[in-house]
Amino acid sequence: MAANKSEGHAMASKGNIELFSPTYFAACAAGGVISCGPTHTSVTPLDLVKCRRQVDPKIYTSNLGAWRSIFAKEGLRGVFFGWAPTAVGYSFQGAGKYGFYEVFKYYYGEKLFPNTNKTIVYLGASASAEFLADMALCPFEAVKVRMQTTLPPYANGLREGWSKVTAKEGIGGLYKGLYPLWGRQIPYTMVKFATFETTVNQIYKTLGKPKESYNALQQTGVSFLGGYIAGIGCAVISHPADVMVSKLNADRQ
Repeated sequence: MAANKSEGHAMASKGNIELFSPTYFAACAAGGVISCGPTHTSVTPLDLVKCRRQVDPKIYTSNLGAWRSIFAKEGLRGVFFGWAPTAVGYSFQGAGKYGFYEVFKYYYGEKLFPNTNKTIVYLGASASAEFLADMALCPFEAVKVRMQTTLPPYANGLREGWSKVTAKEGIGGLYKGLYPLWGRQIPYTMVKFATFETTVNQIYKTLGKPKESYNALQQTGVSFLGGYIAGIGCAVISHPADVMVSKLNADRQ
C-alpha cells in the first residue's frame, strides 16, 4: 500500500495522474467512454444482422447477403440502423465498466482484502463494476434491439423508441432484459479483465523486463495482444445469454 502511494506521488510530481486519485478514476471512466462508445457503434452493421438472425434464423442466409439486401433497400443508413442507442448506451456502460472496475479493484485489493489472490480481486472487481454499468446500458440496449429486430422497424430513432416503450410498458419495459443482460455481460467482463490482467503480466514476465522499461508503443502492443486473447474467451462465454437478450427485447409477435 505504501509503495502504491509513493508511486502515485512520484507520478504526480512528473505531471502525470496520481494513481488511485479521483482524477485517475475519472480518467479511467473517460477512457471507457472512448473505448466502448465508438467501437460498438462502428460494428453496428454486424450487430444489426446478428440480432435479426438470433431472433429469426431464416431471415438471412449469410451476413454478406444480409448487408447487400439491407443496403439495396435502405442504403447506408439502413446498414447502421440502431447506431444512436448503441453509441449512447455503450458510452455509459464503458464509463461504468472501466471507472468502477478501477475503484473496486483498489478497494478490494488495497483496502478490504490486501492479501487476496490478484485474480480473485480482478474477478470480484469486474463483476461489481459490470453489475452497475449494465443498469445504465439496459434501457438503450432494449430500444436498440427492438429497433433492429422488428420489421417494419419498431421506431426510427432512439427518442421515438424510448417514448414508445415507456408509453406502453412504463420504465420497467426498458429493463425487461436486465437479468439476461447481467447473465451476458458479467461473465463476459469477469473473463475479460481477469484474462487481460493475467495475460499482460505473463507477457512481461516472458519478455523478462518490467513494463516501465518499454516505450508507449510497445506497451500498447502488449495491451492489444492481451485484449485480443481475452476477447476470444469473452465471446464464447457470453454468447448464450446474448441470444436471450435479443429474443426477450424483440417486439415480434
